[in-house]
Amino acid sequence: MKKLIINFAPTGMIPTKDMTPHVPVRVEEIIAEVIESEKLGVSMVHLHARDHHGAPTYQKEVYADIISGIREKKPELIIVVSTSGRNFQEFEKRSDVLNLEGKLKPDMASLTLSSLNFAQSASVNSPETIMRLAKMMTEKGIKPELEIFDLGMVNFANYLIRKGILEPPYYFNILLGNIASAQATLMHAGIIISELPADSYYSITGIGDNQKAMNALAVILADGVRVGLEDNIWLDRERKQLATNMSLIEQVTRLAKAFDRPIAAANEVRAMLNLPGVQRG
Repeated sequence: MKKLIINFAPTGMIPTKDMTPHVPVRVEEIIAEVIESEKLGVSMVHLHARDHHGAPTYQKEVYADIISGIREKKPELIIVVSTSGRNFQEFEKRSDVLNLEGKLKPDMASLTLSSLNFAQSASVNSPETIMRLAKMMTEKGIKPELEIFDLGMVNFANYLIRKGILEPPYYFNILLGNIASAQATLMHAGIIISELPADSYYSITGIGDNQKAMNALAVILADGVRVGLEDNIWLDRERKQLATNMSLIEQVTRLAKAFDRPIAAANEVRAMLNLPGVQRG
């Protein structure tokens, strides 16, 4: 069987220490969790930065501290940074992290391919902003992590490909179960997957209570799986036991073992996605 990409999302923008003490928000906490996750088979980390109050921040200096700490211990890990429009709308803020260079330059960056509503907030992504971010990523040699919440976002990815803005191989992260977009069902997942362009790799993500079921679907079907407290803070559907990031990753590795699915190492994923090695020293 093809090897499984485990994409780890430890923090996100929503979970707080009041919601769960297990979410890492300080720079040193995020670094420590990422280092620990690599031992369980994680090859890719999807990072959000927080300021000293624990609030989401776009500032490249904070990302630089996180990236530096990770690469000091685990330079082979694939680092994905966020350019989310959920908290920040200005292009200059959203693209700030893309200006990191040298050994601090991220391997990849998230690119949400349309606007969407969450339960209590919106992520605004105008066509102009999406194209500007995509072009900047291409110019900087940073591969987009193409975030798909609905079928129309695949259509927009294909439009960007026709315009020559995106370059293969493509990496898609399909997020299912959000209240206002594609749901965590076989039908919704199948339709989205069927429209992905050639030369694509894709991971499946389940939001909230859907995480475990979509983890299982990803292990059986997809190239990869995304897992972590960004998407779900509970270990059980009854919401009686708070999860830790390591317990969520361990669920994935147990599923992979049950289905005889080997797990890809970071250097193998770099080869799949044509990502260069990291500068050292």
